[in-house]
Amino acid sequence: MVADIHIEPNPNASCRVIISGGGTGGHIFPAVAIANELQRRRPDADILFVGANGRMEMTRVPEAGYRIVGLNISGLQRRLTPENLLFPLKVFQSVRKAGKLVEAFQPDAVVGVGGYASAPVLLAATSRAVPALIQEQNSYAGLVNKLLARRVNKICVAYEGMEQFFPADRLVLTGNPVRSEIAGGDRAEALRFFGLDPAKPVLLVIGGSLGARTLNQATAAALPRLKEAGVQLLWQTGKLYFPTAEQQAAGYKAAGLHALEFIKRMDLAYAAADVVVSRAGALSVSELCLTGKPCVLVPSPNVAEDHQTKNARALSTRAAALLVTDAEAADRLYDVALELLRDPARQAELRRNIQPLARPAATSTIVDELEALIDRQRAKQAR
Repeated sequence: MVADIHIEPNPNASCRVIISGGGTGGHIFPAVAIANELQRRRPDADILFVGANGRMEMTRVPEAGYRIVGLNISGLQRRLTPENLLFPLKVFQSVRKAGKLVEAFQPDAVVGVGGYASAPVLLAATSRAVPALIQEQNSYAGLVNKLLARRVNKICVAYEGMEQFFPADRLVLTGNPVRSEIAGGDRAEALRFFGLDPAKPVLLVIGGSLGARTLNQATAAALPRLKEAGVQLLWQTGKLYFPTAEQQAAGYKAAGLHALEFIKRMDLAYAAADVVVSRAGALSVSELCLTGKPCVLVPSPNVAEDHQTKNARALSTRAAALLVTDAEAADRLYDVALELLRDPARQAELRRNIQPLARPAATSTIVDELEALIDRQRAKQAR
């Protein structure tokens, strides 16, 4: 956990921006991509992240080189718990603290990427007439973004048809921001980095930043088949599942089958992979399109409005990905994955069809919108 820091605005900064939200990599990595692009354009920009204490952004954001302040905020549980009884108090305290941060930092604009921490910050900022922008990653809008949509100036979305959730006059279709380096990995470097054999195919399995039980169970059961087939494995398990997966894969390291809690160098993981097995979260799909990887998508059933299935079908109906449902995964996933690894022609077809679906300019377009808000606010302050 990162301790709270005393915030003072940099009077010489070309702009000051707060970026709020997190909880999962699907929120954090787009936020970091936006920050990186803004800092590339304005090296003296003063950027502050606000996250939720105890969530992964409190580690990942400092690793990316940015400072972060944590709020004691969490979501409502689906069942009656002591945490739910404390929820109103946490919201009140978080909004109050967010207000003090906004007053101390004096941002020119605030960006919300979804997740627990974005609500208090966006409420505090918009109530003080600070321009705000929301970035919505999914085809089904998150609760926080839906509730705050009418308070913000711009809403950057990744899918068409989002007028059902948001005011149409504030929408900008941008795609999802993806870290620019994600598609720039060198395969030879990647194989050396992970200690893999260039003569054998590589399967990358990613269940999202927090891991996926179904993918982990299916992968553990398939380890003997992968070894027999001469397939190497990079298996991102997530923190919760890693201790068990590490034990399950311990006897297979010599065969190039590796269980990893979290992969920081995803550029190299994608570069090494011949085929990817993945959940169908919005960020994962955006990265797969950008990297042009043949993939098997296994949508999570535990998401609002089954939006991961919609994400996956947007690719599978265009012959840009293969789709295996969560319920089918135990029986079919590794039949499909191994068949694809043995079929170079099918891999080539999937690569051809997935690459046109990428939106490589997404981050740049979002920062264009953000800079327009910043410049208007700076001009207003100068009057």
